[in-house]
Amino acid sequence: MTVIFEAEPEHLSAVRDIAYQTWPSTYKDIVSQEQIEYMLERMYDLSELQHQMTHKGYVFLIAKVEESILGFISYELNYKNQPQTKIHKIYLLPQSQGRGIGKALIDQVVLAAQLAQNQQLILNVNRKNKAVQFYEKVGFIATATEDIDIGRGYLMQDFIMTKTV
Repeated sequence: MTVIFEAEPEHLSAVRDIAYQTWPSTYKDIVSQEQIEYMLERMYDLSELQHQMTHKGYVFLIAKVEESILGFISYELNYKNQPQTKIHKIYLLPQSQGRGIGKALIDQVVLAAQLAQNQQLILNVNRKNKAVQFYEKVGFIATATEDIDIGRGYLMQDFIMTKTV
């Protein structure tokens, strides 16, 4: 059985570890190894994750089966002072994908969004990421594209996807 709980600061090393295990297989056919390493260092440094949790209002949820942490999601309620919830990150260990854990994490964010009277979920996903099909399956629709310069000449080329809650 999957247990989902809100992360405390001491869980952020597990979040980082999952990202480091997941990103190489997720992005190897999309971006260069150098860009993967750059983005992991930039986005998953423990001090950056702690800053997201304590200063930016990100909530991290952890998915655990028995004693193994298999995935996480982070989100922000009332994103940009609008009645919307932004999913910033969602990653599952490759061997745990396809077991309903990602959907369970999103369902928890839907509940939080509804309690906060937010009307939609939004997220960014790389346009070439296979996860686009997963998001469509759980009710998201691509509503825009966005190219984000993240430094060092790297560009994130994303869909913005939305889901009404």
